[in-house]
Amino acid sequence: MAFLVWDDRIMTMRNAVSAAVITLLASSVAYAAPLADYISSAMTAPIRQGDRADDSRRHGAEIAALAGIKPSERVADFLPGGGYWTRIFSGIVGSEGKVLDIWPAGMVAPGSKGETRMKALIGAPGLENVAAVPDDLAHLTLPAPVDVFFTSQNLHDLPTPFLGNVDITAFSKNVFDLLKPGGRFVVIDHVAAPGTGLSETNTLHRIDPAIAKKAILSAGFSLKFESKLLSNPEDDHHLKVFDPAIRGKTDQFIFVFTKPAL
Repeated sequence: MAFLVWDDRIMTMRNAVSAAVITLLASSVAYAAPLADYISSAMTAPIRQGDRADDSRRHGAEIAALAGIKPSERVADFLPGGGYWTRIFSGIVGSEGKVLDIWPAGMVAPGSKGETRMKALIGAPGLENVAAVPDDLAHLTLPAPVDVFFTSQNLHDLPTPFLGNVDITAFSKNVFDLLKPGGRFVVIDHVAAPGTGLSETNTLHRIDPAIAKKAILSAGFSLKFESKLLSNPEDDHHLKVFDPAIRGKTDQFIFVFTKPAL
């Protein structure tokens, strides 16, 4: 792009600086802002009594704020595990909203441990707005579009035998189609060393942030911001995430992508 006058250059530089400041705020300061009442209320809900010891480590309230989750929204929680995020989201979206827990159908087969975990998160007192969606990860479907599609520490599993060797770009395109216009795709995962690509997804359970970002952007998303809220410079990215020396303290990235609004 050519610039005809110096004023245009100054304005362009100012715009670039403004964008950089916004990114810095998202990564370093935004989580320190006062939390909305609906987030504070969700964090203190009785059903979360067993989760509170993890809040300072996992930054549940701050990440919910970064994701922009609000009352009455529809949120998909992909592979919810023990339900830490599901319980937070349920409290935020309230009775007018919905949380959809997405599970690989094979993981929640009748009589399995996965089925037990899935059932514990639906219909329980305080989780009446949570529904389970057992599905084929290669072709996800939902009853209606969602405002937010959230996944924490699961993206790296997609291209592994554990989840059926699912292509991340294809999965991201599927997510794109499941979101409302303007919807957010929130991704948290363990950082792998730069340049490792997908090579450590099945060994160290880590993924190179650059390859994750590239795959998701190629699906049509825009990167709204990334945050270093869960970063840990003491993690050298060479240990398996389950190693006692680093478990619960891994260096993690947070990406918030958006689908273009109409």
